[in-house]
Amino acid sequence: MNSEEEFYDAETGLDSDDSCEVSFKDATVYDGKQTSNGSTLSQNGVWGRRTTLPAPMFSRNNFSVWGFLKKCIGMELSKITMPIVFNEPLSFLQRISEYMEHTYLIHKACTLSDSIERMQFVAAFAVSAVASQWDRTGKPFNPLLGETYELVREDEGFRLISEQFWGKSVEAEPKGTITLELLKHREAYTWTNPHCCIHNVILGKLWIEQYGTVEIVNHSTGDKCILNFKPCGMFGKELHKVEGHIQDKSKKKRHVIYGKWTECMYAIDPKVYDSSRKAEKKSGSDAKKHKQEQSAVSDDSDEMPEVQETVAMIPGSSLLWRIVPRPPHSEQMYNFTSFAMSLNELEPGMETVLAPTDCRHRPDIRAMENGDIDKASIEKERLEEKQRAARRERARDEEDWSNRWFHPGTNPHTGSQDWIYTGGYFDRKFSDCPDIY
Repeated sequence: MNSEEEFYDAETGLDSDDSCEVSFKDATVYDGKQTSNGSTLSQNGVWGRRTTLPAPMFSRNNFSVWGFLKKCIGMELSKITMPIVFNEPLSFLQRISEYMEHTYLIHKACTLSDSIERMQFVAAFAVSAVASQWDRTGKPFNPLLGETYELVREDEGFRLISEQFWGKSVEAEPKGTITLELLKHREAYTWTNPHCCIHNVILGKLWIEQYGTVEIVNHSTGDKCILNFKPCGMFGKELHKVEGHIQDKSKKKRHVIYGKWTECMYAIDPKVYDSSRKAEKKSGSDAKKHKQEQSAVSDDSDEMPEVQETVAMIPGSSLLWRIVPRPPHSEQMYNFTSFAMSLNELEPGMETVLAPTDCRHRPDIRAMENGDIDKASIEKERLEEKQRAARRERARDEEDWSNRWFHPGTNPHTGSQDWIYTGGYFDRKFSDCPDIY
């Protein structure tokens, strides 16, 4: 789009362009530790994050995507505002922070002395990052230009800051590069996410498919992990499946990784894996036999999750990651995970510490979370018009938008253009932040 007008809320909400950036670096912690609705203060003084939303989601049964799209035929794209009924009460900046739900996999990788073994858990982390998208068909709110989100989880060992910029393009392909540095081992890993497809947008029940090849590179050792997120296929036999391998710098295959991005991932010796697959084809054994075999082994080694397990575990495999079952009321809460439930929570004392651009201050998301859809719609339209007015004013004054916390630069590991964290966010000097809400 060449126009200076923004195109609001017309992307899928499940894939992103490179218009926002995330950093997992320096931070300080707010010290609000009082109790409030939905949250508890545990005995050791650590804040107990909420496990539910203030109000359940509304019914979408009376709304049709196709019905809305038909009304938009012939309209200018920059003027289209998607109805709030298609949203979930999170900003896209909060949604991408769900990558950090399984941070323990990174901690596990750091404890290992062998680089190939570390790669196993980095690969499991990369797969787990998309697991929260399963059955999540509501789209996050598009971030406003200049919007930020910070997430401080010292108990889980990470701090995150993200910022929205660009604001003039619509993208359905995940172009951003994830860079992970293990400082203890002086290693840097990079990868991109698989493609995401939402089926039945016009008619039928929405469902999500991840597919494509993901290549994880250890730039320090030359090790690689190549993962194939398989498309579901005509009969759905490959739905959710992920298979791949880890190779060293001489391209020798060291481990095979397999599983489902919705359930679990295993690692196994390549020779054992190949022998098992050959035996499977020769004997013509069906999935039911493997499922029974898997259950018998897993009961002894690891507690089965509440969700139905459908990955047939090959004897000799090591479990790398298994998804945490969602709370029983998840279906009434936009199919959020327990982690997602806490992302928009304003804990006591946070309001005076957060940047004024933090999306927890957004009135439209807050209203939707509280179940007030009419107010959420009104606030959403007000904020979008405020963005348009601000852009027109910048154009009139011939001013360019300048990001506060990130700047364009060269990724030192890939050599490609990237957004580099400028630093200073957690000094909390927010007096010159833009007024976007």
